[in-house]
Order: sequence, then C-alpha cells, then structure tokens
Amino acid sequence: MANGQWFPPDWPDRIRALADGTLTPVTPRRAATVMLLRDTDAGPAVHMLRRRASMAFAGGAYAYPGGGVDPRDDDRAIRWAGPTRAWWADRLGLDETAAQAIVCAAVRETYEEAGVLLAGPGPDAVVGDTTGADWEADRAALVARELSFAEFLDRRGLTLRSDLLGAWTRWITPEFEPRRYDTWFFVAALPEGQRTRNASTEADRTVWIRPEDAVGGYERGELLMMPPTLATLRQILPYGSPAEALAAAPDRDLTPVIARARLADGGVVLSWPGHAEFTLHIPADVQEGPRA
Repeated sequence: MANGQWFPPDWPDRIRALADGTLTPVTPRRAATVMLLRDTDAGPAVHMLRRRASMAFAGGAYAYPGGGVDPRDDDRAIRWAGPTRAWWADRLGLDETAAQAIVCAAVRETYEEAGVLLAGPGPDAVVGDTTGADWEADRAALVARELSFAEFLDRRGLTLRSDLLGAWTRWITPEFEPRRYDTWFFVAALPEGQRTRNASTEADRTVWIRPEDAVGGYERGELLMMPPTLATLRQILPYGSPAEALAAAPDRDLTPVIARARLADGGVVLSWPGHAEFTLHIPADVQEGPRA
C-alpha cells in the first residue's frame, strides 16, 4: 500500500507544533533490534512478531525482537567474546561503554522476546535448547529487571557472543514523536539447536517469513509495517543465506536515518532521506493513516 503506512492521529498536530517552535523534541532512548535469520529450502527466512492491536503505537504492525537499553547493559563485568568493545565502539560510532550497552541490549532483548540466546559456555560455543522452566524463570526475571544480563550470564557460566551479531543500520524516531528511540538494527543467524517462541507480552503472533513474502504482504496491504522494518527487509533481499547477510554487515553504512517534516498547502509532508517511497503527504483533514 504505497504511502499507506500507519501513523497515529496526533502526528499532524505534533508536526505543526514542531514547525512553529511550540514543541521541544525529547531525547531519544538508545535501543537495539535484531533481524534473526535462518536457512530454509526456499531461502533465508526472518523472525517477525506482530505488535498487539491494543498497543498505543503501531498496534498490529510487524517488527523484530528488540527494545530499549537497560542501564545495567554497560556492566563491565559482563562475560564477552568476539570483537572487542573498542572494535564495536568504532563500528557504532560510540564510546566503549555505550557500544557494549547497545550490543548487550540486542542480545538480551532477543532472548527476552524470542527465547533465542546468542551466548555460550565459551568463545567458540553457543547454548542449545533454551526452553524449560528454569530458563523461563531467568527470562522472566530479566524482563522484570529483577536480574541484570551480566548476572544472568554469570550465574549460568555463559559468555555473550558479540561475533554472532552484525550491525546493519540505524534509525532515529522523528523529532515530533513523544517517545523517541535511537535504534541500531542487527542481523544474526538462529543458533543450531535453538528455536523461537512468542515470549513477548507486546506481541500476539510470531512468524518465520521470507523477506520477499513479507515485502509482498506489505505491498498487497496484508501486513502492516513501519518504514524501518520494510526498509531493512528490502535491504536483505539480495542475500541468499544468513551467513551472506552477516558477511555483508561490516560494510553497511550506519549513518542514522531520521525523518524530516515540513508544512505544505495546509497539510504536512514527512520524508525519510534515502527512502523516497516512505514520503507521506498528510492533508489537513486527515487524522490517521490506514491500518491493515
């Protein structure tokens, strides 16, 4: 559905307020999300979850596991393997503490929302099956912030495998949004022996879907997505396997994408640099974008 992505009813008024100087942008919260990939006979598939329709923002939209940084994600005591913190700092354009927090958030959120853990007993191993009552108890404690990720790894003798992640792109929520996120998108392959499940309280459905099928569903108006989700799906279309996508990740440009808004003919125009297809022309009398 061209120019049909969902937008909340207060966007036009907030955009006008930003333009006339009566709205002060909030500081975006750091976040991470992971495009979890696996091989299938028909090519790579990506794990996606559908946000509950009752969610205040983007209800019913398909997205990837992810969320905000926990203040404890920068704990220097965390067990770490793969590229060093200095390497990640250079790759993400951050200091070492902030870079660790982003990588840690990506791994932690993938476990919290999909039950998949990119960690192992050493730098060359990955845990297998993470289902069971004891694992679920730890996952619930992480979600409730009763347990930090460093404490979780330590009690299980596990090491975070940063080498299993590839930084893919970065998007920042528009300045007029009341809740803003500075989100790094990563790619990762589903570890052998693990399986996904819907562990998120914010999702009512999870699917493994080929990127081309997800894009097709959006274009037919069957699947609702926000611009970053659709853009990243299209970006991984050329890759024939998770390994190919991971190999391409180090060369990806991480210059942040942030929407720009302007007033035009009584309405507003919203655009994302480098992504012309997402340009929205919102007439003055339109209050909300279509829902799938």
